[in-house]
Amino acid sequence: MHAVSPKLTDWLSQLNQLIRRLRDSGYKPTAIGAREALANVTRSLVSAGPDIAWVNDEIIHGRDYSVPVRIYHPAPQEARPVLLFLHGGGHTAGSVSVYDPISRRLAAATGHIVVVPEYRLAPENPYPAALHDAYAAARGVFAALSARQLPFLSSLSLMGDSAGAALAATVSARSQHDTALQIAAQVLVYPSLDYSMSLPSITENGEGYFLNSDRIAWYFDNYFQHGEDRLAASPLHMAMTERLPATLVVTAGFDPLRDEALCYLDKLRAAGVPHQHLHFDDLVHAFLNMEQLVAAECARTYQQIAAFLDRY
Repeated sequence: MHAVSPKLTDWLSQLNQLIRRLRDSGYKPTAIGAREALANVTRSLVSAGPDIAWVNDEIIHGRDYSVPVRIYHPAPQEARPVLLFLHGGGHTAGSVSVYDPISRRLAAATGHIVVVPEYRLAPENPYPAALHDAYAAARGVFAALSARQLPFLSSLSLMGDSAGAALAATVSARSQHDTALQIAAQVLVYPSLDYSMSLPSITENGEGYFLNSDRIAWYFDNYFQHGEDRLAASPLHMAMTERLPATLVVTAGFDPLRDEALCYLDKLRAAGVPHQHLHFDDLVHAFLNMEQLVAAECARTYQQIAAFLDRY
């Protein structure tokens, strides 16, 4: 029988009891609460990341905003390929600081220079601000490394988890028609790819597995504030050609976003895009932020990301 991992059951039960108490007491979702919740989960379940030889901040200047980024260079005397990592958080939560331990693990596991943008968040900065920042960071990352006089290889890959994966996949889709932006590979971890919320896992896994469907709807309402065409903004529904970068997709069986990731894989296959799929049938959304509960699964994820990027 398909069941959630016993490593998660007690923690999920406690979380669901807390959510019910908050609802009964009149809790109203706000950006403050969403940001604190993700920060608290990550802080309590992900230990500090490994030491990285060179960690500093820089600014990438975009069309209408200067994007702060943090650079993690594991070997500052060596030229290494670059991984632009776009953090998750429903376009409303998450930050460079919250994701610091995950970013450090990525740099250590992959040997890449990991660059993490502090892109703008909704509701203060609705769509398409975050997308503009992600694209500006992808276009300007090499210049930022040069400004810091850091050695690097002119090879750029993208990675994102959840909403960050939506940004990564959208930048990749646009790069098909941008000769100035060459992306070697993309890694999409439990990605948000369909803003229409129309696939079965949204309902099937929509309550009780950390990310609830009503919270997804709230995130999307924060993000899209001006009647935008959500289907057209969804990476799942964008045109795919063989010019898309090779793609690794990581999915979880109890994630409400599971089915859109599986459909995206089908479209990659149809378009002839090289791809890999890592699936954990008994895990939930955002499991990298729960590492102390599912340490072996997180280690396997980092290992497969590293092997995939080495290949492409």
